[in-house]
Amino acid sequence: MALVDVTKSCLDSIHQISEHIEGATLYLDAGSTESFQLIGAFPVLLDLGVCAVCSLENLCSLDVVVDWNLKSDNVSKIAVITSRLLSDAHRYILRCLTSHEGVHRCTIFTPISEMAHSSYPDSPLGPDAYHEYESLLVQDYEELVKKSKTKSTMLKDNNLREISTFQDEGWSQLTSSEGDIPHLESSLTGSDIYDKIGHPEDTGQKLVVSVHHFPMILCPFSPRVFVFPSKGSIAEAHLSAEHKDSLSPGLPPLSTGLLSDGDDVPPGATLTAHFLYHLAAKMDLKMEIFSLGDLSRTVGKILMDMSSLYDVGRRRRSAGLLIVDRTLDLLTPCCHGDSLVDRMFSSLPRRERTTSSNQMKGSQTQLKHGPSNLQRAPLDVQIPLQEILREEDCMTDNLRLLESIEAFLCTWDSSNSASQIVDLTNPSKKVNNKGSLNSEVELFSGSFVSTENFRGTPYLQAILDRRTKDGAILIKKWLQETFRRENINVNMKSHPGFAISELQPMIKALARSQPSLLRNKGIIQLAAAALVALDKSHCARWDAFISAENILSASAGDTTQSLAAQIGDIVNKSALVGSRQQKDGKTKASQGVLSFQDALLLIVTGYILAGENFPTSGLDGPFSWQEEHLLKEAIVDAILENPSIAKLKFLHGLAEDLEANLNRMRFEETRQVSSNQLQIDDFDDDQWGSWGDEETDNNNDKEQVYGDMQLKLELRDRVDNLFRFLHKLSSLKTRNSPLRDGAFTSESSFIGDPYTNKGLLYKLLTRVLGKYDVPGLEYHSSTVGRLFKSGFGRFGLGQAKPSLADQSIILVFVIGGINGLEVREAQEAFSEAGRPDIELIICGTTYLSPDDMLDLLLGDSSYF
Repeated sequence: MALVDVTKSCLDSIHQISEHIEGATLYLDAGSTESFQLIGAFPVLLDLGVCAVCSLENLCSLDVVVDWNLKSDNVSKIAVITSRLLSDAHRYILRCLTSHEGVHRCTIFTPISEMAHSSYPDSPLGPDAYHEYESLLVQDYEELVKKSKTKSTMLKDNNLREISTFQDEGWSQLTSSEGDIPHLESSLTGSDIYDKIGHPEDTGQKLVVSVHHFPMILCPFSPRVFVFPSKGSIAEAHLSAEHKDSLSPGLPPLSTGLLSDGDDVPPGATLTAHFLYHLAAKMDLKMEIFSLGDLSRTVGKILMDMSSLYDVGRRRRSAGLLIVDRTLDLLTPCCHGDSLVDRMFSSLPRRERTTSSNQMKGSQTQLKHGPSNLQRAPLDVQIPLQEILREEDCMTDNLRLLESIEAFLCTWDSSNSASQIVDLTNPSKKVNNKGSLNSEVELFSGSFVSTENFRGTPYLQAILDRRTKDGAILIKKWLQETFRRENINVNMKSHPGFAISELQPMIKALARSQPSLLRNKGIIQLAAAALVALDKSHCARWDAFISAENILSASAGDTTQSLAAQIGDIVNKSALVGSRQQKDGKTKASQGVLSFQDALLLIVTGYILAGENFPTSGLDGPFSWQEEHLLKEAIVDAILENPSIAKLKFLHGLAEDLEANLNRMRFEETRQVSSNQLQIDDFDDDQWGSWGDEETDNNNDKEQVYGDMQLKLELRDRVDNLFRFLHKLSSLKTRNSPLRDGAFTSESSFIGDPYTNKGLLYKLLTRVLGKYDVPGLEYHSSTVGRLFKSGFGRFGLGQAKPSLADQSIILVFVIGGINGLEVREAQEAFSEAGRPDIELIICGTTYLSPDDMLDLLLGDSSYF
């Protein structure tokens, strides 16, 4: 029987829609682009006959001319693949249609089903969402065409402004505001856009719109690990409303065990349940559903409500679905574990986000579930390949490749279309210009592609299962094997094991020629990413975090005084270093030195550890009043010494006051020093010259003292709010019902010391595979199962509860997100249990780094 392969299923889904995209100009939104980049779908799209692949949000002048090489008798087709709700994507789709000439067919694909559209809060679409949207889009488009035809003479001068104005009228007003995305003035120049709009009356054909369900828009890191696109509606939908048990819209609420009303189901739970249902159907799996946590239980119930008797007769592979709330284990994603993939995602720069639809007037912003600016960190990283390709020791053919592509882009630079002469003698100057096309997105930055493999083994899958050092050694081995295959000799000493100094010359040697670069782009990109992640600057910071976390973990096993002292020491060190850097005029932290924001993340870690080890030490927190008072004063002093950290959410509105206070303190120090010097030098010259100014100086001093007191009082109030939020984090063990009896803590460990240092996912899978009892784990019986239980059970025909360990496939979904460390630990749990016969699929809402967790808990994406 074939193994489950998520990446292959995504590519097969693209082949199944080939008839719709053949000969069409394909538009992908940011989420779909993120997904297709990871699965390596762009060559597949071109093989299927796609005319061109364009960005839906960033309309470009090149999009209008992509079909110049087509025959005149071909029907103009546009296909759109969006990861968002149709109402959120409507503005972009309408703009896309009006930018092309004679569009007669538009096919739209979305991963959100009709039922999910209709059940989404404040959705303008009903149960027949696809057909409703088809008619609405045609209506808006025809009205725009009619306007362009009746006002063609008047619109010769202000045509683009009319299009932008129309997009904000009528039903499209649900999706955005006028200033949220760039209008067509900045995208299309040099031609009359209304000359491009096809007139259905002139051609005798009307615009035909069709909407289809395309569920396989996801981001697989390997055939068995995937998350949602960070810029899609499912990942950005709220997972909790703002109330006493919630932490962030991007995290599930605490699992108190209290049932919530159906009207309170967060939109993220609804969209997640619908996606999992259609994913199982697409992969031909029959799910036995288990849940751990309140929101997971809600998702499980929605899945069961969607099931029907028609699923029973179909022959599908049985699989177990385990849904887990992220808030049951916040410690693991906050910590810096031994994972090379986690280091890469924390070290590599991410591509800038496009304007998100949920910042507009769409349905997401109309929710009363708290802030509407939930933004996930982009998954599309930038691997700095351009630094390698531009090295002086590279061969000139690579440089000619770069310059030729740069010259092409410079020629199509719409911002300079008025110029008739294009200087191609030195295109690098033009490309590096801020006004060029290349100013926003750097050329030749690599990205992860999950389909890139070494002799059938996907690169990302192999390093996800390994620790940092083992993963680096494996990358070095792949490079050496590639050298043998390419017959490339490298004059360098090979060290036993791994040395970071070996990577760069090996990458340069393999990327020296264009054919070698193109054939081996997968291993070159992965090695370059490892080189950045293991660089001294990034590695020193990661190792400093690991050292501090180990100290906090050891102190948590001692006393509250010891743990509080360690947290205070971390705050004081970060404040001292930050103050020195500001005085020296430095903007970046030194290698291995943690900033105050890093210290805040360690404070979060410390409070979670304190709550797990000292749950009853205090009524209002794990520490005594004296211990916590010292921590508060240390944080207040750190903020006063480092006003640059006022960009944190809990300090909003104090930035100017803190900056002015610091400048005044520095001025007073400087004036005091100079005044003392003057008094020494001029004491005999004029002893009475300033005698009359003493009263004025005293009044100014009183005003300054009053202002300083007001600032400190306001700052202390903000810090008190911070600690109230930390108290909530420290109560995770007592407020999360599955954790109350200590089944996953060290006191009840049944394996030994290594078990205590693992994350919840490892402990949970270990218990499941060992068929131990898991407190709070709920099984959701199918429709037929409920029938047997309620009806035939009285006759002794009841259905036995299945065991998750008896399934041949187990899919683990973490609502809120996963990280690389959890993937490796989950694989270790299966290896230690001796169950290689079970196929494990791990997935989550998004991929979480420690910095992402800081943003979710204390940043702009938090309810705090």
